[in-house]
Amino acid sequence: MFASNTRNLMRSSFLQRCKSTLVVAEHNNEALNPITLNTISAAKKIGGDVTVLVAGTKCGPASEALSKVEGVTKILVAENAAFKGFTSESLTPLIVAAQAQFKYTHILAGASAFGKNVLPRVAAKLDVSPISEVIDIKSEDTFVRTIYAGNAILTLKSKDAVKVITVRGTNFQPAATSGGSGTIEQAAAGDYASSLSEFVSQELTKSDRPELTGAKVIISGGRGLKSGDNFKLLYDLADKFGAAVGASRAAVDAGFVPNDLQIGQTGKIVAPDLYIAVGISGAIQHLAGMKDSKTIVAINKDPEAPIFQVADIGIVADLFKAVPELTGKL
Repeated sequence: MFASNTRNLMRSSFLQRCKSTLVVAEHNNEALNPITLNTISAAKKIGGDVTVLVAGTKCGPASEALSKVEGVTKILVAENAAFKGFTSESLTPLIVAAQAQFKYTHILAGASAFGKNVLPRVAAKLDVSPISEVIDIKSEDTFVRTIYAGNAILTLKSKDAVKVITVRGTNFQPAATSGGSGTIEQAAAGDYASSLSEFVSQELTKSDRPELTGAKVIISGGRGLKSGDNFKLLYDLADKFGAAVGASRAAVDAGFVPNDLQIGQTGKIVAPDLYIAVGISGAIQHLAGMKDSKTIVAINKDPEAPIFQVADIGIVADLFKAVPELTGKL
């Protein structure tokens, strides 16, 4: 019995030492996307060393910022013209090469458009099943994620040798951006150019408002606003709060606002301190993207609207009267 217990302890200690995680950083070469810090926190829950891969064209500033993040052991930097535009076709062979060199047991990225684009391809190359949008980490092989548009919570145990995981950033606190002492190393050189795709250009929407996924306050509108012009009511209210403006899928599909404002299962997942839903009925698809908000306020003239079931404060009123009145009192 004593010998058996000793072997188990030695095996547990060996596994603890062998655990290592590669976090794929999301950035624009100069600054980190906030979800990277949430993903690093998730990686720390797994245990073992945390390495962050920074791939880009001139990503020195992003690498320097990561070296100061608490909990990061090492930063692998890969600068190559092939990484312009951060296409999955060029990043995947780099990530696979890093895993082959350092034998990482876990590969993580944020559950953003970037992470959802890159990591499934990496998982396919490694012949493992990707684990998407985890909301908690129980152990090195056991993870929690939502299913059925957030109506059920699944705890799964992965038997794959390498766990490839996207992380829902709203469920993990961001890692501290000071106090770290990670070393910066160059990733293995290689020809990462892809003939499958080529980055041509991108046009980014510029706004003085906070980015949706990082905003503390969000004012969100639905089909009840009746037109895109009426979203000005929400912009005026948002100005009072210094808030971001979002929308339901119905509002986006109706052409009221661009799809980068969409919140929900097929849009952005948010968890602000205050979420004000205006003219939103509360379809399951939308609730999946905002129900973790700290305080939810709903304004809707239909007292039977499903949004009131998750709201902390419900206002049954005509939004065209209630919103201007609220704006005027702030």
